[in-house]
Amino acid sequence: MTRRTGPETLRRAASPARLLTLAVLPALLPALFLSVLAVPGARAAESAPTVSLSTKEAGKGGEITVSGKGWRGEALLMLLICGQATPERGVIGGTNSCANGAGRAVTTDEKGAFSKRLPVAEPPEPCPCVVHVATVTGEQASADAAFTVAGHPTAELPRRTGGGKLAVLAATRLEGDSSLLTWFGAPPARRLVFTVGNLGPAPVEDPVFEIGTAHGVYAPQWEERQWRGTVAPGARARIALPVELSAGAHGDYQISLRYGKKVLAEQPWGVGRPWGVTLFWVLLCLVVPAAVFRIGMAVVDRIRPRTGGTHRTAGARPGPAVSKGLPRRTTPVARTARSAAAADADATTAVLPWFTPDSAPSENRPRPTTKGQA
Repeated sequence: MTRRTGPETLRRAASPARLLTLAVLPALLPALFLSVLAVPGARAAESAPTVSLSTKEAGKGGEITVSGKGWRGEALLMLLICGQATPERGVIGGTNSCANGAGRAVTTDEKGAFSKRLPVAEPPEPCPCVVHVATVTGEQASADAAFTVAGHPTAELPRRTGGGKLAVLAATRLEGDSSLLTWFGAPPARRLVFTVGNLGPAPVEDPVFEIGTAHGVYAPQWEERQWRGTVAPGARARIALPVELSAGAHGDYQISLRYGKKVLAEQPWGVGRPWGVTLFWVLLCLVVPAAVFRIGMAVVDRIRPRTGGTHRTAGARPGPAVSKGLPRRTTPVARTARSAAAADADATTAVLPWFTPDSAPSENRPRPTTKGQA
């Protein structure tokens, strides 16, 4: 008898294998799911930047070696010792809490690793302290390592204010006027005034804002500004932060306000040209050549030789000619018109003869006679 094979026979033969697969598959699904989740987590942990220190405590004036890996290749990093910070909460007061004067910069290698010696300095805020490493350019990344500055004061961290969220409620504006010194190139200064509201459930204490100034096509340069105060949940506050440009700045600027990683507002600022500097240079170019010319003419007039026929200066009073080695004349040279006239009259009278009444020519001359008289 011939045995026929068909779909029914195949289904009957495969049913035990199918049952075994269905029984084992539910047990394998959780392990497979955990392995899928664990791989990205492991990769993320491997790519996160890390920082390690050669020692966890040192005094002021010493040095420590800061090493790291997992950073972006050939990235510029900044190394700082900061107070009032922990690796869990980060640097609470921003870079204002760090010893910026003793900071160092380092560039990572192609694999994202670095090693740099960092001098130990006391930060402006009390410990707990950390060694803060952050990127300077490109994608932002940072990492902290706990560190203790021996002999530095220690204080508790401020109360956590997580949950607060600030938002600008009104348009920003720049207040203030330029002074006369700004017209001569002094740094222009204003106050950026805005109103913020706390939209979160927790209060925000002493928030740290960032002010960015951009000119033309250049990226903004950010500077931290801390506002002292507390914004309660659902409350609002009026904040004024100082803004200052470099000396001699002029043109169109863009002022940006950032809190955290979010830009809250932007404000344009047109700065006039310091025409006082231009006027100063124009006057300098006119006065200096004129003064040099006058000084040169005075020097030439002083050193040029004097000849016998040199004309007298206008308005100068003529004086007696005095020869070296000869006695000075005592007779005055100039005479007045009256004395000259009197001298001429005396000279004329001296040459005339003196007549007496009996010897006058009219007495001795014979009288004329008429014809016919004897």
